[in-house]
Amino acid sequence: MKLTTSLEKIKGVGPKTAAALSAAGLVTVEDALNFLPRAYDDYSTAVKIADLQPGKVTVRARCESVSTRIVRRGLRLTTATLADDSGKVKAIWFNQPYRETQLKNADEFLFSGEFGMSRNQYQIANPSVEQAREVAAADNSPSSAIVPVYRAVKNVRPKSVLDMMKQLRPFMDFLPETLPPELVSRQKLSSRAEAVRMLHAPSSRDDITRGRERLAFEELFEMLLAAAYNKYEQTKLKGWQIPFDQPTVKKFVEQLPFQLTGAQKRAAWQILQDFEQPHPMNRLLQGDVGSGKTAVAALAAAQAAQAGFQTAFMAPTEILATQHAETLSQLLAPLGVTVALLTGSVKGQARRQLLDQLAAGKIDVVVGTHALIQEKVAYHKLGFAVIDEQHRFGVKQRQALLDKSDRLPHLLSMTATPIPRSLALTLYGELEISVLNELPANRKPIVTKIWSPTSLPKLYETIDAELNTGRQAYIICPLIDDNPDNDKASVEAEFNHLAKSVFRHRQVGLLHGKLSPEEKDSVMRRFAAGEINILVSTTVVEVGVNVPNATVMLIKNADQFGLSQLHQLRGRVGRGNHQSYCHLLMTGHDKPSQRLREIEQSQDGFYLAEVDLKLRGPGEIYGRAQHGALNLQIATLADTKLIARAQEEATAFVQSGTDLLQYTHLARAVAGYQRLTTLN
Repeated sequence: MKLTTSLEKIKGVGPKTAAALSAAGLVTVEDALNFLPRAYDDYSTAVKIADLQPGKVTVRARCESVSTRIVRRGLRLTTATLADDSGKVKAIWFNQPYRETQLKNADEFLFSGEFGMSRNQYQIANPSVEQAREVAAADNSPSSAIVPVYRAVKNVRPKSVLDMMKQLRPFMDFLPETLPPELVSRQKLSSRAEAVRMLHAPSSRDDITRGRERLAFEELFEMLLAAAYNKYEQTKLKGWQIPFDQPTVKKFVEQLPFQLTGAQKRAAWQILQDFEQPHPMNRLLQGDVGSGKTAVAALAAAQAAQAGFQTAFMAPTEILATQHAETLSQLLAPLGVTVALLTGSVKGQARRQLLDQLAAGKIDVVVGTHALIQEKVAYHKLGFAVIDEQHRFGVKQRQALLDKSDRLPHLLSMTATPIPRSLALTLYGELEISVLNELPANRKPIVTKIWSPTSLPKLYETIDAELNTGRQAYIICPLIDDNPDNDKASVEAEFNHLAKSVFRHRQVGLLHGKLSPEEKDSVMRRFAAGEINILVSTTVVEVGVNVPNATVMLIKNADQFGLSQLHQLRGRVGRGNHQSYCHLLMTGHDKPSQRLREIEQSQDGFYLAEVDLKLRGPGEIYGRAQHGALNLQIATLADTKLIARAQEEATAFVQSGTDLLQYTHLARAVAGYQRLTTLN
């Protein structure tokens, strides 16, 4: 028996089934063994129909009636009435007409599915079905009560997949160990073969827990080991050593118009220590909106300038670059540090003059967009690079900036998205991380309130009253789907309604993803200048744009957003000295969701990100593209303890100098993650 054996040679798998399995990526025995259950039906927990509660349920019942009808083209609905001695309940299946035949062939069945209210009646939706006597007799073991549920394979019945997996159980003993034996022993993990067997053929819930723990640990260990190797390789690179100069730091801090928070001081000290190392810094500075990331970067730029090095500060948009240039000029001018702005709008003689000064070393800090990495841009001595909102830039763009120097400059990436530690370790394992988790002492909390649709007229009156004091407002429309054209239509309809009726006495602006970069920039500039009273926008409202006079935000259909996104949007207000407000308008009249209650009660972005991770997963926190790079099948990023264990083992493995190539599977997995790394 071999793991490379074709599934077509397995008893019960005919040519048609084999072809369908192949189309789903299941060709060999090993492929099938790695096709792990997505859930389990536990028939040992069956309850009486009268005792059913909403959620996943299992009942033992007979089928009193069953029928199938065509609802519309491509949709067949099978309906059955289930009964036991306590009562009756309806069950429905979508596009599973074979259930009608199945339910006529035995007296009693076990049904396992989601129980809940639909169209004013309770029902069990798409339950799995097992003959009661078969479950009791199968294998003559307790494992028969826990039946794996696999992801649907087109043109293959679920029972055929189950039967095939039973035939493959003898092969499980041939699965090789993929982790170092001493690590498996130290972490008290099951062997890989044991884990796979426990997941495909569990005898208890404890088997499922132990099997998942082993395979989840392996996934996380592979990912974090790749990050640990990346971090180790970073220490071998030659960088600029920038010595610590106490007078410069002291002078910078003393002339600030505000007090640095404890978190800012810690982050700045970490950066200045990195500067003194012979290898280049690779650090992520993450902090909530308004936590003072720019001030920390400015202090580091002052240190670099004192030592004769230039700083390049790259931002994703022109308006944000302009704001950064203004802020940095104010902070650095007292120290004699020169700041210049280089964007696509700087043209002709002014551009040529700026580039000449930059190449001659007459400019200490240059702030800009992608213009900073264009071929004609040359630096005199680039020692420090800052990338704001780093997830907006691709690896090639970041690398192009780093390539502008004879040696790799120190790199500081900044993000205003609070990231839970468990997620940060997996996404940014190759970076050192500094966290700004304190807001300035004078910052007023944003008053957040949840509204029902019936209160919309009163809400508009509340917003108008705030505008009467000279303030400005954002009105955010939700994403409809993944089609930008639909989002455009939705926000334009809202804009026309508000501009022509509710707020016809105000200047109303429009912002959405289908506008050109120039149009977006123009709208944001007019809003920042106070020429627009109300900005109606989709979620493309620019990250980091600072409009201190904007004190009101209305988020429509707020229950459709993730917590992290709501918090990011709310961070567009509360940037000045005035009291700010965030109004969350629900879609319907139901009670507010847990997400809305959480954001109403908390202003802590890191706490909300942790809650969001548990509620919705990492995709909402970091975006779809980067989430895909995680490639996790079993592990969950909410399991912070398992991540901590895997990180400790990954660090120890690299430090031990163990030859990775002796573990073929592990080496292949690490290489794959290194190709996917988000920062290098």
